[in-house]
Amino acid sequence: MTGTALGMPSVRRAAPVGAPSDGPLLDTFGRAATDLRVSLTDRCNLRCTYCMPAEGLEWLPGDDLLSADELSRLLTIAVTRLGITNVRFTGGEPLLSRNLEGAIAAATSLRPRPQTAVTTNGIGLVRRAAALKAAGLDRVNVSLDTVNPEHFARITRRDRLRDVIAGLAAAAEAGLSPVKVNAVLDPVTGLDDAVALLRFCLDHGYQLRIIEQMPLDAGHQWQRDKTIDADLILNTLRREFDLVPDPAPRGSAPAQLWRVDGGVGTVGVIASVSDAFCGACDRTRLTADGQVRSCLFSREETDLRLLMRRGADDDAVEAAWRAAMWAKPAGHGINEPGFLQPDRPMSAIGG
Repeated sequence: MTGTALGMPSVRRAAPVGAPSDGPLLDTFGRAATDLRVSLTDRCNLRCTYCMPAEGLEWLPGDDLLSADELSRLLTIAVTRLGITNVRFTGGEPLLSRNLEGAIAAATSLRPRPQTAVTTNGIGLVRRAAALKAAGLDRVNVSLDTVNPEHFARITRRDRLRDVIAGLAAAAEAGLSPVKVNAVLDPVTGLDDAVALLRFCLDHGYQLRIIEQMPLDAGHQWQRDKTIDADLILNTLRREFDLVPDPAPRGSAPAQLWRVDGGVGTVGVIASVSDAFCGACDRTRLTADGQVRSCLFSREETDLRLLMRRGADDDAVEAAWRAAMWAKPAGHGINEPGFLQPDRPMSAIGG
């Protein structure tokens, strides 16, 4: 079965030859995946213009989602057999998942204990931050593209900026640090928003990461010439701030970091399109319905949920996961002539 309608999984036709049976979760280019992104739901309570239409999308049926036990089993395989050291829970909006605290507790109970994070839009975080910390969560990334209320309402199609700001403060108070802010800049107002966002984050001790807009919208309307690239972002910020490259090794981190105005504050720019960092990628991805994706832009998936529900043991699940990652492509291919967006939009893949 291959990719078909929007949001439907596809299954790799044949396992590649030569995937290691133990050790690190390798691909044929020698990259080891140690960072697992786990989508808990495709649902979201915002309607960001670069992600989904105003009316929303057709959500995955409940029976298609991994159960709490199935997810716990896959987390155990990932950490104890595949060498995963970092687990990030995403959505859609993960705060809409009733199993979020349970999933965090399941991950942090494993040994060796992985680092855990949640990427959220921040709505509802003010009520959940303390419970998330108690469950074992280490830190949060909050998606926030602007601190201008009018811009926020236009981008997200919801008037919820105050809730997000309150959620950020609650996360910091609960000790979910460092608190990071992820921003995707609007083509019209984004450069002004970037300056204001950086001032806001410096004032509150948050770490800003600005991400180039990627072709992951549900309507497949992304156009390169209508997005703001890393060079333009940096040139704009330099008009207001003194930026010096952070001396720390970047490693596999997607963001290039810059120290701001000679202080301890930093800003990161993630040039996913204009300066791809695929050669250092260390991620493997699990969708809310149990599909392994070797890349954010994969057009093929491996169905671990189906394997488990048909009675496969952990050895078989591990082998399928290894085979999927062994076949990981060299890069996302956005800049290649034949590039095609994945069938799933971002909300159904996970951040």
